[in-house]
Amino acid sequence: MNRCACLKDSPLEIAYHDNEWGVPVTDDRKLFEFLILEGAQAGLSWSTVLKKRENYRQAFANFDPKRVAQFDDHKQEKLKQNPGIIRNKLKIASAVTNARLFLDIQAEYGSFASYIWQFVEGKPIQNRWENLEQVPATSPQSEAMSKELKKRGFKFVGSTICYAYMQATGMVNDHTTNCFRYEKISAMKPVVNVEH
Repeated sequence: MNRCACLKDSPLEIAYHDNEWGVPVTDDRKLFEFLILEGAQAGLSWSTVLKKRENYRQAFANFDPKRVAQFDDHKQEKLKQNPGIIRNKLKIASAVTNARLFLDIQAEYGSFASYIWQFVEGKPIQNRWENLEQVPATSPQSEAMSKELKKRGFKFVGSTICYAYMQATGMVNDHTTNCFRYEKISAMKPVVNVEH
C-alpha cells in the first residue's frame, strides 16, 4: 500500500495519516483541538505532539473551548508542571487566549467552521503533488488566514502553522497522488455554510 513518503515506521503516525490527515473537519471541537495541537507543535515535530495528544485531551478538558477559556493563572501554572504536555509557558497561555477568541468567532459566525472554511471558499483545495518536495510550507490562503487570526489576537498562528492546520483539517489535500489516501480524500465533500 502506497503512502506519502514522509512517514516513519511509527504506528501512531501511520494511523494518523491513514485515518485523519487531510479529512475535512467541520466539527468545531475538532477544529479547536487542531488549533491547540498545531500551535503546540511550533518548532517541534508532529510526532512529538501526536505522542502527547492523549495527555493534551486530559489537560485541556477534552478540547472544550468553553472550559479552556476559563483556565486562570493557577490552572496555567499547574499545566506548566504537567510532563505529559509541551510545558511552554507561551504555548499554554496562547491556548487559553485562542479559546476565548474562538468563542468570540462562534458567537459572531454561528460556528468556527463557517469562519475558518471561508479562507478556501467552503471547499477543500485539491493539490496534485507527485512528491513531497513539491508540497509548500505556506499558501496565499494560509497567509490570509494567519493575517486575519493575528488581527483578532490569536497567538501561534503564523502562516506555516496555518498551512499545517489546513492540511490537518482537510482544507487542503496534500497527500501525494501515489498515496492510497489521495483519491479517498479527493472524494470527500464537506458541507460548510460559509459566510462572506
